[in-house]
Amino acid sequence: MLEQTFYGNSLYNWMISLIIIIGALILNNIIVLLNKHVIQKLTNKTNNRLDDILFQMLEAPVLLGIALFAIWLAAKRLDLGAPVENIISKSYKILTVVNITWFVARLVNALIEEYWVPKAEDGKHKILDTHLISILRRTILTVIWALGIVMALNNIGIDVRALLGTLGIGGLAFALAAQDTIKNMFGGITIFTDRPFRIGDRVKVDKYDGFIEDIGMRSTRLRTLEKRLVTIPNYKMVDAPVENISEEPMRRVLMKLGLTYNTTPDKMDEAMTILRDIPNRVKGVSEKEIVVAFTDFTDFSLVITFVYFIKKNADVMETPSQVNSEILRSFNGANLQFAYPTQTVYVEKSK
Repeated sequence: MLEQTFYGNSLYNWMISLIIIIGALILNNIIVLLNKHVIQKLTNKTNNRLDDILFQMLEAPVLLGIALFAIWLAAKRLDLGAPVENIISKSYKILTVVNITWFVARLVNALIEEYWVPKAEDGKHKILDTHLISILRRTILTVIWALGIVMALNNIGIDVRALLGTLGIGGLAFALAAQDTIKNMFGGITIFTDRPFRIGDRVKVDKYDGFIEDIGMRSTRLRTLEKRLVTIPNYKMVDAPVENISEEPMRRVLMKLGLTYNTTPDKMDEAMTILRDIPNRVKGVSEKEIVVAFTDFTDFSLVITFVYFIKKNADVMETPSQVNSEILRSFNGANLQFAYPTQTVYVEKSK
C-alpha cells in the first residue's frame, strides 16, 4: 500500500514529507513554550533590556525559518518535476533572505523604540527629538529592506546592476514625472536640518494656524485650531513664510485707551500709573518692556498707548481678559472716563 504512486511519488514519500512539516510545527510550539516559560524568565533577571528585545524579536523569524526549511526539505525529497523544483528552490532562497531582513528590521525598530524614543520624548536631549527619530526610523528601515531585496535578487541569480541599467531610461522618465515628490523629499531634509518647527509646535503658514502633528519625508500634517487636519507638501512648507508661535518668548499686546477731553493732566498721570502697575496685579503679565505713553490728541479722546507682554506659559486668552477687567475696575475707581464719539455744538448769539 505504501508503494502506491501519487503524482509521481510513492505514498511512503508523501507521508515522510508530511511528517517533516508536522514535526516542524511541533518544534515551533516547543520553541514558543520554551521562550515563554524559560528564556523570558532568564532574561528578565538580567540588568539590561537588550537580551529581552533580542529574544522577543527573534522568535517570529525563527518560527518562520523553521517552517520554510521544513517545507523546502519536504519538497526536496519528492520528485515534483524540474519546473516546480526550480520555483520552490528560488522561492525558498528569496523567503529566507526576506525572513532575515524582517528580523533585522524588527530588531532595529525595537532598539530605536527602547533607547532613542524615550530620550526624544523627555525633551532633555539636545540632538534627538521626535521629528529626527521619525525620519531616522524610516530611513534606516528603508535601507535595510532595500539591501534585503537586492540580496534576495542576487541569491536567485538576477544581476541587479544590469537590471538597474535596463531601468535607467525608464528611471529618467520616472524622475521627471516625480519632480514634486523629489522636491518634497528635499523639503523634508531641509525641515530636518533647519528645524523651523517641531512636532507639537503651533505655527502659522499661509492661511493655516494650528499644531504640527507629523513631519514626513513627503508632507507635513497640521491640526488647525478648528480641529481640521491639513496635509501640506514639504516644499511648500520650505518656500512659505512659517511663523512658529510656540517659539515666541512672550506675546505682545498693544492697546489704545481713549479718555475724555475733560481729563486733567494729574488724572492722565494717574491713569498711566495704574497701567504701569498692571504686572503687579495680573500674574500672566511680564514686568519687562512695559510701555505706557500719552501719544495722541484725536477728535474725540486723549489717547494712552499701552504695550505689555504675556509670559510664555501664561494663558493667551485669559490673561488679556484679566488685564482688561483690571483696567476697567481701576479706571472706574479713579473716576477716569473712557471717551466715545461725541460732538459739542457751540451757538454764538448775535448782538
